[in-house]
Amino acid sequence: MQVRLIHENISLTRPVTTIGIFDGVHTGHRFILDQLKMQAGRHGGESVVVTLWPHPRIALNKGLQDFKLLHTREEKIRELGRSGIDQLIIVPFDKEIASLTACDFVQKYLVDRLGIEVLLVGYDNRFGHDHKGDPEGLAKCAKLNRFRIERLPEFNSEYGRVSSTSIRESIVKGDLEQARNILGYHYYLAGNIVEGNHIGRKMGFPTANVHPMDPYKLIPMNGVYAIRTELRGKIHNGMLNIGFRPTMDSASAVKTIEAHLFDVSGDFYDEQVVIHFVKRIRDEMKFSGLEALKRQLERDKATIQQLL
Repeated sequence: MQVRLIHENISLTRPVTTIGIFDGVHTGHRFILDQLKMQAGRHGGESVVVTLWPHPRIALNKGLQDFKLLHTREEKIRELGRSGIDQLIIVPFDKEIASLTACDFVQKYLVDRLGIEVLLVGYDNRFGHDHKGDPEGLAKCAKLNRFRIERLPEFNSEYGRVSSTSIRESIVKGDLEQARNILGYHYYLAGNIVEGNHIGRKMGFPTANVHPMDPYKLIPMNGVYAIRTELRGKIHNGMLNIGFRPTMDSASAVKTIEAHLFDVSGDFYDEQVVIHFVKRIRDEMKFSGLEALKRQLERDKATIQQLL
């Protein structure tokens, strides 16, 4: 998959295109992407995804007090790349683009810059300042600019409503299994390992303190999790705590993410790690002291090792 910005000099072969935010490339998105590839094959053209970054709500500073991202820019590129599409075109979103009608956006970017021949639109898709980015709203625009619109059917899932919003709700509640069902893979986050206070090491549970790569990245609810972790090109099983470390004398005022990787030793400061959340095991708890905490961590480790 080639990744380019919309303002670059782009030459495509009979592009079959779809447009969307694709935050958390989930099973519904993959249905669209599979249809895109199939249509491109029939048309003898390239499969092209056009996406917006940053997320419109972030760019427009709209309702950010309760909004977080499922994917950073890099994570979205990673998942779209796994789908097997030919081209990913990123449109830097700003207030000027937000002011465009659906047809103006299509003409300026999809027609004039990419030369689209087919535009796939989801059954409930809307875009543009006028919210007319659907087959009915774009019919005149398509005829004028000589491209064809294909409206996709609704994607039905045995797990209920499929949307980025429903995934966020599941993650916030700690229901990682439901999030995985809708995503099609375990929810994950990328971060940098930073130095902590080494208390875990003294108890025989050295931890990697993880700082997320993007401040808007959605963090699951507080608690203890079974995880699989990508580090230095290898996968390691482990356990992770999200919360404020209430048992410590210096309980943190800031939420921390601390991962203990099984059968791994050494320091990994300033290295990047990708954490895949498998299952939430229990709530974060306050214990009578470090010995009680250590005993619970040993029980947690045995539970998680059996699970993984």
